[in-house]
Amino acid sequence: LNPYLESRGVEVVDTDLGERIVQLGNEPPSHIIMPAIHRSREDIGALFHRELDVPVGETDPVRLTEAARRHLRSRFLGADAAITGANFAIAESGTLVVVTNEGNADLGMSLPELHVACLGIEKVIPGLADLAVLLRLLARSATGQPISVYTSLVTGPRPGAELHIVLVDNGRTRLLADERHRRALGCIRCGACLNTCPVYRRAGGHAYGFAIPGPIGLVLAPALGGTEDQRRLPLASTLCGSCTAVCPVKIDLHEQLIDWRASDVPRGLRERLDHLERLLARLAAACLASPALYALAGIALRAAGPVLSRRWPGNPASPWLASRELPAHPGASFRARWRDRSSRSGPTRGFAPKPSSPRWTRRSGVRLGTRSRSSNR
Repeated sequence: LNPYLESRGVEVVDTDLGERIVQLGNEPPSHIIMPAIHRSREDIGALFHRELDVPVGETDPVRLTEAARRHLRSRFLGADAAITGANFAIAESGTLVVVTNEGNADLGMSLPELHVACLGIEKVIPGLADLAVLLRLLARSATGQPISVYTSLVTGPRPGAELHIVLVDNGRTRLLADERHRRALGCIRCGACLNTCPVYRRAGGHAYGFAIPGPIGLVLAPALGGTEDQRRLPLASTLCGSCTAVCPVKIDLHEQLIDWRASDVPRGLRERLDHLERLLARLAAACLASPALYALAGIALRAAGPVLSRRWPGNPASPWLASRELPAHPGASFRARWRDRSSRSGPTRGFAPKPSSPRWTRRSGVRLGTRSRSSNR
């Protein structure tokens, strides 16, 4: 939405602190409730020094937050319109429910003359009784709070102002018709599945290339995404099931990922993988099948590591280095370290039985030791 409005001459200012940080840094958010979690205090201090005239080297969170508050206050007072989302919409009363921890949505809904609320059709719930349960689930699963700091219920515009509600479909009706995957629409966007996912924790939110990262993003991408890379996202999972275990609304995320993998969507994409990916897959299979090739590949990669870890034009590791660092160089291989240790400590003992050891037999491929027993017990 932001690029669309900006291309038409509208100045857009994100007022959530995390969203404002990534907007000033000209990057997308990396988490659905903590957009700037990938940024350190030092990064934010340097960004605020460049954009908000904060003193150089400032890293104190309180002073950085004060600087952001001063910066945003004038934007609130001078805004012509406010655009918010909605965590829930109550069907029986037409009430919008907006949950924040900073109060920015309350200012946005109160000060400008025009309030536009955009929400997916899956955010509509039957009544207030359902809201009470969902609010407790949302806060506790998202940040561990008993309830969020600000929970605003809006049933209409304030006197003299306007309220416009935009219900977004964007593939949701199509997903609702899919009996196997429709349960994904029950997501309350708490982010619990992202926090527990080993792939997300290692790769970060920017690696997904989709508006919603993490396991729930992998499930929604084939239904709501448009590009081939987004429809291939169900393949980027370990299927460990941790996301399913922590989901407060009991979405069977890893089961849905298995179903997406078995469907025609990623299968057709796999058939169209380019030649480079096919070649790399064959090389990896050959190396893993041959100890000698595996050792040679390790030697080559350890030699190339220092070169690939530097940023230089034409570096094949540049897409990785754009948002993260390569793993630390391991130095010597495990085999070399084992040989060195063995040469210092002498022959390794304890792996083969001595002549006086118990009789050895093989059962089902497992070596077992058995002792002959006397008839007297």
